[in-house]
Amino acid sequence: MEYSIRRLERVEVGKMQSTYLLGLFIAVFCATGLGHPDSEKAPTDDLIQEEQRDVINRAFSVMSTSNAEFAFHLYKKLASENPMGNVLFSPLSLSIAFALLSLGAGGTTKTQILEGLRFNLTEIPEAEIHRGFQELIQSFNISNNGFKLNTGNALFIGKNLELLEKFQGDSKSLYSTEAFSTDFLNPELAKKQINDYVKNQTQGKIPQLFDSLEENTVMVLVNYIFFKAKWETPFHPSDTHTKEFYVSEEKVIEVPMMYKNKLFTRVFQDKELFCTVVELKYIGNATALFILPDEKKMKDVEDALSSEVLNKWKNSLKQSEIKLFLPRFSISRNYELQKILPTMGIEDVFTNRANLSGITEQNIKVSKVVHKAVMDVDEAGTEASAATGIEIALVSSMYDSTPVIKFNRPFLLLLSNERDIFFMGKVRNPQNE
Repeated sequence: MEYSIRRLERVEVGKMQSTYLLGLFIAVFCATGLGHPDSEKAPTDDLIQEEQRDVINRAFSVMSTSNAEFAFHLYKKLASENPMGNVLFSPLSLSIAFALLSLGAGGTTKTQILEGLRFNLTEIPEAEIHRGFQELIQSFNISNNGFKLNTGNALFIGKNLELLEKFQGDSKSLYSTEAFSTDFLNPELAKKQINDYVKNQTQGKIPQLFDSLEENTVMVLVNYIFFKAKWETPFHPSDTHTKEFYVSEEKVIEVPMMYKNKLFTRVFQDKELFCTVVELKYIGNATALFILPDEKKMKDVEDALSSEVLNKWKNSLKQSEIKLFLPRFSISRNYELQKILPTMGIEDVFTNRANLSGITEQNIKVSKVVHKAVMDVDEAGTEASAATGIEIALVSSMYDSTPVIKFNRPFLLLLSNERDIFFMGKVRNPQNE
């Protein structure tokens, strides 16, 4: 779809406040890989390729740490706003979208975005950040038996908005961004175009991203991720029974509780942070960590969340035989993040001080950040625009000494691979209340 090339008259800052909407809808995903462009054959070819791998691996390492810190920082913000509710979001989806936006940002606006994503710009050059995201995106779009991952970016551009050629080229080459001409003067038609695109890309998991569009919208940026995977060790539906789940001291509900007898998986009991960590693997390069705080210790575990703690958990997991109870659940969360992100340092882009001059000659700013996540957890695996599947089997023998781990109270979860957190959440109420 071609951009409209009608040039608009330049306006003074403050005279026209055009809007730049960020539409973000997500699903859990996990797949990384390195793809290197072919280099010319020469005596130093191996050395050049080794140097390229070193650069990319360094970028991935820095990105992994930055992603984790951004994830935990945002999680604490979302959890504190609604301490008695579920939490569900994809830190990597947000990072990709804002890194793409930063291509067109300048000055303090650019610095705030990248540092808000927890990148240390003295440690990693901006070019390496974008190169890292490029390699990451190119490693997605995987589909095989039991595992499917699709991700992408799209720009919906007002017919009277002219984008600068460099931003067009960079967004396409680095972030594989599609572009669609959109008539925002007809907001209902524009909303339908965007929502239909989202619905199609998420296979119907998110039928409506936007309820409405503001009058002065001139562009919408969308990042989507669709993930579907089966558990490496599936649970049998006949072993699922109704059990009690303790939402709080005052509230107990009945939920379908999955059960797995004699499950061989990796487990760690963190006696310092008073929690138990259970690892469940998907078919493919994906892993779920379920963190069960001891009674009345949820806040302590949440406050301690950091990349160091995550590394400690991953490095301390040991193969064990357990009996596992885990609720089958389906939860979803909608967020508007334009008030939360400024508290994390991403501020100017939402104000009249926004410098997005690398996108267009018009004066524009971000007015809204919509982040939508859906997660379905069942015996077979995970599917969604943010989905996680967990199965559990049946009751143990009276004299069996196999440890029993019951996720029958609020717990945390992280979906990741060896490098990045793709999805993070808290299940306080499996009934999505």
